[in-house]
This record gives sequence, structure tokens and C-alpha cells, in this order.
Amino acid sequence: MANKKLRVLLTGEIDDARLAELRSIAPDAELSFYDKQAAMEAEVEDADIVAGQLSPAALMRGKNLKWVHSWAAGPNTQLYPEFVASPVVLTCSKGNGAIPLAEHAMMLMLMLNRNAMRWIEGHRSRTWDAFFHGELNGLTVGIIGAGYSGIDLALKAKAFHMRVLGLRRNNQHAANFDRMYAREQLREFLGECDFVVVTAPKTPETTDMLGEAEFRAMKSSAFYVCFSRGGVANDDALYRAITEGWIAGAGLDAHGVEPLPADSPFWNAPNTIITPHNGATTLATKARGYQIFADNLKRYVAGEKLVNIVDKQMGY
Repeated sequence: MANKKLRVLLTGEIDDARLAELRSIAPDAELSFYDKQAAMEAEVEDADIVAGQLSPAALMRGKNLKWVHSWAAGPNTQLYPEFVASPVVLTCSKGNGAIPLAEHAMMLMLMLNRNAMRWIEGHRSRTWDAFFHGELNGLTVGIIGAGYSGIDLALKAKAFHMRVLGLRRNNQHAANFDRMYAREQLREFLGECDFVVVTAPKTPETTDMLGEAEFRAMKSSAFYVCFSRGGVANDDALYRAITEGWIAGAGLDAHGVEPLPADSPFWNAPNTIITPHNGATTLATKARGYQIFADNLKRYVAGEKLVNIVDKQMGY
């Protein structure tokens, strides 16, 4: 057993060039790529490392497993009870979609602020419908979560001459934020914002973080934007906030139920833009996710500490 080769099983976005690069990083390891999760799981018994989703049954069979990497930025689907209880290290691809997600939030804020759907309807009906609209200059955006995407969004918002507030588990400062609030200051924070953007993951701590009292603390002219995970806002409270005028509207890329059902009332909510959790679906996001794993494989082979290790109790 002392001479056993390191066994690495991979699924996901791995082409021949990337597989060759990984083999050059770990030349003494046996690397195997699988198109299907089931085919990979059939070989899990003697695997040391898995890059891809792993079911509870496969985890139980993987007696040699030391490390699992999730290609997703948010590893929620991997955090089932058996995995949380196991000693296997979990890493994720957080940060890979920060740039396009921040861009998506800026797009939604611009569209909501300028009532862009009115232009789209005018285009469809061939109606020349000019009107006064807003501008982001001088408005306040509040960002819940100051991770990779939150920090990138703060930079982009500053380029639009916005005031940028942040809220995180502590009030430690981060670049391009004018002020940082702690969790216990949530309602004070919400009352300051013209846009509230959720970039935080869904965890036991953040689930239903925004309910009726929180939405009522927002300005009636403010918009809610979410691109990280649905469920940080309570869906019933959010829908009431939009339809009863507690807030001005919403831009929703992440939803409490996905795919969003065809009969969901959110499709017809006023001043609301729905996108299909699609904000980070770019080839560059995939490339950055691959690079996170490749860099971590270098660290593993060298006996160094991995990055993007998930705190399985905290959920991110």
C-alpha cells in the first residue's frame, strides 16, 4: 500500500488539454476522466481525490477519499449530512463567477433604475415611447456579503459614482465600500439603500434573513436584487413586498425554487426582472473554476494547504 498511486477521478469541464495539464501537475498520480457521474462513482472505492459531485452512497464506498472538489461556487448540494459528518475535505470553485455576477447585478440595477422593460415593450410594439428615467449616479447600493462577487460589485458600483454600503458577519472594512455594517445593524443598513444586492451564500444563518420586517425597513423606492442563492429572502415576504409596494421592484437571478415553476407568481410581479440563475454562465467562469482545482492539485501534491476549503458547518 505504501507504493499505491494517488488516484484522482474527474468529471466536469475537462478537455484533453486540461487533462494533460493536470497529469503534468501530478505525474505520479493516476488521473481518470468520466463523462457521467455514475461511471465515476463506480470507480470510487480506491479514489483519493474526486473533482465533481459525489452522492452519499458513493461517499460511503470511498474509503480512501481525502478530498472532494466541487465545480460549483456554492457547494450546497454536496453538503448532505453524511458529507458534513465525514472527515473528507471539501473545496469549491467560489470566486470563479464573481466578475460576471457583478456585471449581471449592474445590468439589473441599470434596467430597473431606467425602467428598461418599458423600452423593450416599446420595441416589440414599434412604439416611440421616450420618458424621464433615473440614473445610478449618487444612489446607494447595499451589498449583503463581501466575498469575491461582493467586492467586485463594489468596484463596479464605484465606477458608476454610487455610494456603496456592505453588510457582513462582522463590520471589517473591504475595498471600495464606504461603510460596512454588522449583522445586528441589518435594518439600519436596509433603510439607507436604493438597491439591496444579495451576494451571500444560503446557509443556516442566512436562510430567511430578509422577511417582512426587513423589507418594510427598506425605502419604498428601493429595489431588491439577488444573484447568489434564493432563500436568503423569504419568498412570501418578497412577493408581498413587491406587489404591495413596500419596495419598488426586484431583479432576480437566484430563486427559492429552481427552475422557477411556470405558475410562480414572480413571473408576473410588477417591476420585476427574472433571469434563470444564468448570471455566471460564461466560458471564463468555467476556466476560472478549472484553474482553482489545478492550483489546488499543485498544493496537494506539494503537501501545502488547499484554498477554497469549505467550512462544512457554516456552509461555505
